[in-house]
Amino acid sequence: MMRIIQSFYHFECRVFQEINSHFDKKFINLFFRTITQIGGALFISITTLLLMILSTSQTRLAAISSAAALALSHIPVQVVKKLFPRKRPYLLFETTKILPNPLKDHSFPSGHTTAVFSVIVPFVILNPILATVLIPLGLCVGISRIYLGLHYPSDVIAGGILGSCFGSLCYYFVS
Repeated sequence: MMRIIQSFYHFECRVFQEINSHFDKKFINLFFRTITQIGGALFISITTLLLMILSTSQTRLAAISSAAALALSHIPVQVVKKLFPRKRPYLLFETTKILPNPLKDHSFPSGHTTAVFSVIVPFVILNPILATVLIPLGLCVGISRIYLGLHYPSDVIAGGILGSCFGSLCYYFVS
C-alpha cells in the first residue's frame, strides 16, 4: 500500500512540475494569473452576492445555494488544512516558479478550487447546459493553482470534489 501511495506522490509531483514549467510563457501566465482570481474570496463573494440580488426565481435560488455552499465549504477546507498540514509545493521544489508573496498556509485542499466549484455546481444543476462553460472555467481555476506553484494536483482534485459536494447539497436543501 505504501508503495502505491509513493508512486502516486511521485506521479503528481511530475504532473505539478510539468504544469508549472510553462510559467515563463507570457500568454499562459497572463491567462492563469487572471483566471485564478475567479476562485479568490473577493471576486467569488461579490459575484455570488450580485447574482443573489440581481437574479429572479430559480436563478436566485441557485445563487443562494451557491452562497451557502461557498460559506459552508470554507469550514472543512480550514479544518482539513489543519489536520493534514501539507506544505505547498513551492516550499519543497526549489525550481518551482511562483509569483511574489505566495500563500503560506497549507496546500491541502485547494480553497480556490473548492470555492469555484461550490458556486458553479448549483447553476449546473439548475441548467445543465451551463456545464459546457462553467465546468471548464472551474477546471481552469484548479489548473491555475498548480500552474502558479501553489498546489499539487490532488489538492485541486480534493477541492473540486469538496466544492461540488457542498454545491450539490446546498442546492437540494435550498430548492
